[in-house]
Amino acid sequence: MIRKSHLLLMAALLLGLFDIVIPTVSMELSRGITSSWSLVSLAIVVLVIGAFLLEFEEKELSAKHISLIAMLGTISAVSRVPFATLPGVQPCTYLVICSGIVFGPIAGFMVGAVTAAVSNIFLGQGPWTVFQILGWGLAGLTSGVLFGIGKPLRYSRVFLVGYGVMWGYLFGFIMNVWHWVTYIYPLTWKTLLFTQATSIWFDTMHALGNAVFMLFLAPKTIAMLERYRRRFEVHILNEG
Repeated sequence: MIRKSHLLLMAALLLGLFDIVIPTVSMELSRGITSSWSLVSLAIVVLVIGAFLLEFEEKELSAKHISLIAMLGTISAVSRVPFATLPGVQPCTYLVICSGIVFGPIAGFMVGAVTAAVSNIFLGQGPWTVFQILGWGLAGLTSGVLFGIGKPLRYSRVFLVGYGVMWGYLFGFIMNVWHWVTYIYPLTWKTLLFTQATSIWFDTMHALGNAVFMLFLAPKTIAMLERYRRRFEVHILNEG
């Protein structure tokens, strides 16, 4: 049986392929369909986010797990607000990564999604919120996948710092793509590279901030969250 989340992911993929292939078939038709790539990209991202939300809904989680994810997302969102005056510095990214490392990919995605949605209540909502949900959601998701495969890596400060730096630039890339498809014309490789170059300072600040938070706070945060996670686990002890 095909799951609803998989259907949404397939719809997002088909929409993306449709918008790429149509211009090669008919330029006249493409003007009517792809005249606003920002709307198309927004629809694709919404479908992808919806797929992960359905995946989360279909998981059998207790009320404690759900409240924990909501709490971590809220703490992450609140941590972002005081740093809003510092260009690019986002302490919430390290918290999203730590949540994904400890609680897994779907929980990590949800913490990232809550982070963007809640923090923008104070900082301003807009179409960018959807792409921030995707960016931080993927940061939590990939953390759960990568560190789930290589669990010893979560205790390596060097790897944690490098991973935080990488996501500083990846998050910036995702947000730059939104800016590119919304405000830039024409949509070419040259204008994309130019858009990425104009934000290199902010992305570097984000990456450096992540490096500091991951170096000094991530190991203790991961250890604390792991202790809290063990409270939800059931351990069967052998008699005798």
